[in-house]
Amino acid sequence: MSTVRKSDVEVHQPLSSPLMTLMAVAIGVIIANLYYLQPLLHQVTKDFHISETRATLLVTLIQAGYAAGLAFIVPLGDLISRRRLTVGIFAAAAVVVMAGAAAHNFVLFAAITFLIGLATVGGQVIITLGVDMAEPSMRGRVIGRLMTGLLMGLLLSRSVSGVIAQAAGWRSVYWSAGVALAVMACVLYRVLPNEPVRKRVSYPSLITGTIRYFTTLPLLRRRSIYAALIFAAFSTLWTTLSFHLAAAPFHYNNLVIGLFGLFGVAGVLAANFAGRNADRQRTHIATIACGVLILLSFVVLYIGRNVVVVLAIGIVMLDAGMQGLQITNQSIIFSLVPDARSRVNSAYMVCAFIGASLGSFAAGQAYAHAGWRGDCLLGAGIGFVILVLALVWREPITTT
Repeated sequence: MSTVRKSDVEVHQPLSSPLMTLMAVAIGVIIANLYYLQPLLHQVTKDFHISETRATLLVTLIQAGYAAGLAFIVPLGDLISRRRLTVGIFAAAAVVVMAGAAAHNFVLFAAITFLIGLATVGGQVIITLGVDMAEPSMRGRVIGRLMTGLLMGLLLSRSVSGVIAQAAGWRSVYWSAGVALAVMACVLYRVLPNEPVRKRVSYPSLITGTIRYFTTLPLLRRRSIYAALIFAAFSTLWTTLSFHLAAAPFHYNNLVIGLFGLFGVAGVLAANFAGRNADRQRTHIATIACGVLILLSFVVLYIGRNVVVVLAIGIVMLDAGMQGLQITNQSIIFSLVPDARSRVNSAYMVCAFIGASLGSFAAGQAYAHAGWRGDCLLGAGIGFVILVLALVWREPITTT
């Protein structure tokens, strides 16, 4: 019979506003690891003397690593203290990010890129902890607030990456990120609450349980399909945007390319709006609206491919549609199995980042063969599929 440490049996504190804000910041700090590379791809291409197509594989690798972490690390949140798990993940992420900064061989850097993705799942552990601490009537709003941190990390990562790379080279981005992760690991160790004891299950049972929930819960499967599609659309834009902006007629540098991430700030507003709508059970209308936004965003990006203002409008539309649908999805799936949210989230996010990886790969191929127009057609096709599914599927919200 396993022993239980005293720290593991303490009931966690209520989710106060300052704690929720800190958790949101932590999510942003670690999720940024997935996106630092995107505005740097053209510089990494020159440093390692590789082709653009080969460079885009790095984005695929980091997303595949993240998907692996979602499948095999996040479910541990239903087994062990999420405080300990989160701190350990942040510490590991700090180590591998700094290793990436020190790598001077492309094959080694590619392998480390996969590990960076693997060690970036700490934010998903924090999200499930926050959902458990939230009042049921406020769950959508809490998810929206926590996702605000994720979105700010996602958006600012590109801008910060561009600024640092322009001033001190792309490797300095990774050194800075490693330090930030190490500091955050120490802060989380001090402030995250402990949790009540949960039922002890074996690790293989956790993994098989994740698969079982995916196969037996229709709502989880449907929302996971949406997740794969929205992340594929998102990757279609951001995987190749730096190449488009570095080429004619723009010829932008790292700093300007990175600042394009700020155009996605509308996604933050969409996240909070979607959270409120989820609490009011307006998920079907929100899904249709987000599908329309994603489809139209790529039409705008296609039409305005050489006009900065029009590109910015397209980016705003895509980020708002993607993040709005993401919050809607998570508000639904977290209501399905309250005592197994880590496993449910694992199944959902694995599908999301499989979609992201496939989207990055497809975007690289489309850009290589048809340039920016090819990427926009690919993204519009994904948006069309989302909209058709949203019109066809009407989903009652049930819990088990």
